[in-house]
Amino acid sequence: MTTRHDLIVIGAGLVGAACVEAAAAAGLRVAVVESGTIGGGATSAAMGHLVAMDGDAAELALCAYSRSLWERWADRPEAEFHRCGSLWIASSEEERARIPARRAELAAAGVDAEAVDPHGLYALEPSLAAGFHGGLRVPGDAVVYPPRLAWHLIADACRDGAELFAGVRAEQLTDDGVHLADGRALRGPVLVATGAALPELLPELPMRARKGQLVVTDRHAPMVRHQLIEMGYADAAHGSDAASVSFNVQPRPNGQLLIGSSREYDATDAAVSSSLLQRMLRRAFDFVPALRERRAIRAWSGFRPATPDGLPYLGAVPGRRGVWVAAGHEGLGITAAPGSARLVVDAFLGLRPALDLAPYRPDRVLRAAA
Repeated sequence: MTTRHDLIVIGAGLVGAACVEAAAAAGLRVAVVESGTIGGGATSAAMGHLVAMDGDAAELALCAYSRSLWERWADRPEAEFHRCGSLWIASSEEERARIPARRAELAAAGVDAEAVDPHGLYALEPSLAAGFHGGLRVPGDAVVYPPRLAWHLIADACRDGAELFAGVRAEQLTDDGVHLADGRALRGPVLVATGAALPELLPELPMRARKGQLVVTDRHAPMVRHQLIEMGYADAAHGSDAASVSFNVQPRPNGQLLIGSSREYDATDAAVSSSLLQRMLRRAFDFVPALRERRAIRAWSGFRPATPDGLPYLGAVPGRRGVWVAAGHEGLGITAAPGSARLVVDAFLGLRPALDLAPYRPDRVLRAAA
């Protein structure tokens, strides 16, 4: 059996679901292939933050663009959108001295931010440990619950004519589509959005799975108002250490707290690592000592898809006719999902994307090798 579609999206995490939504909205006849759970994988394990990360200019541009597109989903109940804002915490005078430059970078990207001195920091978040040197508040940042949103985006697209191939693996890309493991063949251009599993279909694009762990507490009276992040978080996110932890705590609308985060290369076991979890929690207690009084009710792990340079692959795959990709966002897939989808689908349609795709195009890995 062979079926023809205008676009075949492989992968139904939030990035894939956003691509399906964008393609369907453009009037394309879309197929969705998902071997596991819709909204599963990295999407179900994610912290769910919408954050303007400024570790790299191209990364910040994508975050800022995508944050603006998230406003379309903010009123959807399934997104559980909560605009708590982010508060970046300076642990030293050196980190505090970097705040004006970071604020200027955010402002250049259209992101509002304000510097806070130590007095203002503790007025905003009195539960912080003593001795911090101020911070940077980004009021437009938010937290969301991505798995349900991914499911609803796919369901909406299917009601509008998209066809879902659930529980079946995309086995092999062909010159004119994809072969599924159950013997069916789909014909048409393909957009691969399978996250850390990308090498199964596109082995020429380097990708490493980077394991992370999170803890969620029981519900309680509010302890923190903002998503709290240490200023060195971006350094850990872009670092090459085999294993690292950094402080990141976010308030959930239901009264729970989500505590992160860890990063670990070359880990294939999905089980929670107790030693790394203890490091992560000790780091969190250093920033918010009262977290010791909260009861942790669950810990879990997931795998972030990491490219060699930390930027996602967005665009046409060189050497592959009719194959496109949207994957490799590491820890920013939730933030960047709608922006990535719009950029890739616009390029696929021959329209001019809102951002220059050059920093994200997968052919950059070939240029780097050359």
